[in-house]
Amino acid sequence: MGPWLSNLLILAAFCYECRGEDSVIQPPGDVIATEGEQVTLGCQFDADDTINLYLFWYKLELNGFPKFTLGRFPFGSKNATEFKDRFKARLDADTKQFPLKIQKLQLSDSAWYYCALRPTVTTGYTASL
Repeated sequence: MGPWLSNLLILAAFCYECRGEDSVIQPPGDVIATEGEQVTLGCQFDADDTINLYLFWYKLELNGFPKFTLGRFPFGSKNATEFKDRFKARLDADTKQFPLKIQKLQLSDSAWYYCALRPTVTTGYTASL
């Protein structure tokens, strides 16, 4: 494996369908970039009510649980602390776009990313079974 490969990032986005009429669509395929670059992951949504939108981005690492990255709501927005500085998403209700922009890529950013309407991940029962 060449040294260039250690600086290669592979980011994957996959589609997540939400409630009946509301949905999100992400472009298929992987996004490949190098450390230090900036990438934008697309997210187009279809919702009847574009005023009361609750949109989210999640990060899913191999063998991990989805991590809340950021959300945009009618009353404001929230970024998870570890994603606050480099992860940004601007909601455009007119074009129905909610792209995620990741700046200054790091190897630890390699993961699957997905956007969603409404909360889709909650803290649940955590005891061992």
